[in-house]
Amino acid sequence: MLDAVTERFVEASTAPSPEALASPFDRMVGLRAEGGKEASRAAVPSAAENFVLDHRIRTALLPRATELDAHLAGLHSDALAAISTAARAIMKRGSLAAGHFDVLVQPIVGCGVELPRYPAWAGSVGRPEASHSRGRPRRPWWASHS
Repeated sequence: MLDAVTERFVEASTAPSPEALASPFDRMVGLRAEGGKEASRAAVPSAAENFVLDHRIRTALLPRATELDAHLAGLHSDALAAISTAARAIMKRGSLAAGHFDVLVQPIVGCGVELPRYPAWAGSVGRPEASHSRGRPRRPWWASHS
């Protein structure tokens, strides 16, 4: 099952017009040399996560395949690749560096899809819920040494 943020992103990113979905794939390919390849390798979900994500995106785009390909040959598969790449970054946002997250979601920005913000806690050892004790934020290590 996808988390709510990833689910909302997939729903929103598969809805834009064919005109809007025509450019993300080309932008994604263009960013590959600027860290996109490395970022993509850092955003690899588990096999189970990838199956659920891929199924969700394909299910949303399949009814639009004729519409997308009528606008531009191969647009259905290009949109699938671009949306899938950005969705993996959103799914793995808690473990990606900010630069990796940005380069993977950047191609979708021009589609009018609202992207989740990069979490301030991403890339840290613990998730935000792990740094709380009974709902209270944990004091920073340096605050206890004063």
